[in-house]
Amino acid sequence: MLPPSGDQFAISAGGYHAVVTESGGALRSLTHDGRALVDGFAEDETSFGGRGQLLVPWPNRIRDGRYSFDGVDLQLPLTEPKRHHASHGLARWVAWTLEEHTASSVTLRYRLMAQSGYPWTLDLHVVHDLSADGLTVTQSATNLAGAPAPYASGAHPYLTVGDGPVDGWELTLPAATRSVTDDALIPVGREPVEGTAYDFRTPRPVGDLELNTAFTDLERDDRGEATVVLRDAATGRGVALWADAGVRWFQLYTADDVPASARRSVAVEPMTANADAFRTGEDLLTLEPGGDVSVTWGIRAVDEEA
Repeated sequence: MLPPSGDQFAISAGGYHAVVTESGGALRSLTHDGRALVDGFAEDETSFGGRGQLLVPWPNRIRDGRYSFDGVDLQLPLTEPKRHHASHGLARWVAWTLEEHTASSVTLRYRLMAQSGYPWTLDLHVVHDLSADGLTVTQSATNLAGAPAPYASGAHPYLTVGDGPVDGWELTLPAATRSVTDDALIPVGREPVEGTAYDFRTPRPVGDLELNTAFTDLERDDRGEATVVLRDAATGRGVALWADAGVRWFQLYTADDVPASARRSVAVEPMTANADAFRTGEDLLTLEPGGDVSVTWGIRAVDEEA
């Protein structure tokens, strides 16, 4: 019998072990020396809450699934009926094709065909690679259509440093600005985090803060990378998610609206654009015919003595 998420591609290196699935090219599990770094899903389950999925050709939400591009009005299927939005792209549940599988890496591809609401054809690639430095994920897209195409990307791993709840975990988030949303979780503005409950530029516990929030104006190191860290001070166990300069936003989500999994982990979603970018144009990329783009992010353990 085939698992619900299709073929399972296991990789290992440097004490890390991961499983990537055929369905959605999703990161189902990631461990370091036997300890879970992501809150994924079991082999006999489908991904839930977006766990580990790739979000292309847009992350997050498009209000009413309706947008205009290059003078043409377009309507996407509403995949989040409760809020009347098109959510998290078009490749979450499709079967990605294996291109290469080694002991430490797996490369998958998917050709996203032109369709109602997104009349462009893209070649999508994702590489999951393990080393002693942890997991590195590279997401790429090439526009095969004869006209420019709107594009943004993201991913949806949930980070964990133990059994939870997340309230006592220490969060470091190098972001100076957060997105302000309406009741439908669509951006309506921005505000500085300075002096607010959303300022985690200096490490501190998550507390009882409910997060379903995008952050930008990211502080980066000399390699252009921005890094989010979760740590359990009691055990010294930590996990970091880093992203290159192509990632302009981190969406953090504590799943308070999902009782079965509320506050047991923190989704840290690296995104090239904010929610509703197809409508607002905010950080939206335009792929010219034959044009391509890649972004890279990764996850590593940052354990230390308690």
